Amino acid sequence: MKNLTLLSLVAATLLFTACGDKTKEAAGDAANKVTEAVKSDTASAVEATKQAAADAATATQAKAAEVTAAAGDKAMELKEAAATKVADAATALKERAAATTQAAKEAASNAVDSVKKTASAAVSDNAAGKALFAKCAGCHGANGKTKALGKSAVIAGEPVADLESKLAAYKAGTRNVAGMGMLMKGQVAAMSDEDIKAVAEYISSL
Repeated sequence: MKNLTLLSLVAATLLFTACGDKTKEAAGDAANKVTEAVKSDTASAVEATKQAAADAATATQAKAAEVTAAAGDKAMELKEAAATKVADAATALKERAAATTQAAKEAASNAVDSVKKTASAAVSDNAAGKALFAKCAGCHGANGKTKALGKSAVIAGEPVADLESKLAAYKAGTRNVAGMGMLMKGQVAAMSDEDIKAVAEYISSL
């Protein structure tokens, strides 16, 4: 721009101070130089603008790359945090399930112990049934688990209602399993309904 200003001044000076052909030629040369200077300055300005645009584009790309990288890092942090939370939750669930299972086992064990104690108490309290079973033990065994004469089924632990029904049928003479009907009828003939119930409960508890 300084060259353009100087050349303009020279051209103006020549035009106003001389009127001859040489002066006209000088003025034309000066004008040409001014034109060339303008073209040169314009080209320089365009080139500078292009360079500035290229620099801006490069800076924008670099900034975009930084933002993308930062977003990737943040996403990775969030992913790792989520994975940690899931692992912690799974561990907590496992621990809770283990505690629940242990509690259930303890509750079941306590229930079994309670049932055993109740059954044991019932057996102890059923002195009449135990006494009545004494004459049965010769064939069925002291624990009721012997097959009488190798023919009958094991009677220990049978349901009370089934035992009562069978004993009542033997007493009535309507039951005869493996030819044992008459023998069993003689065994229970003197038993009352209360006796049959007591001995049935005792046999069921064995």
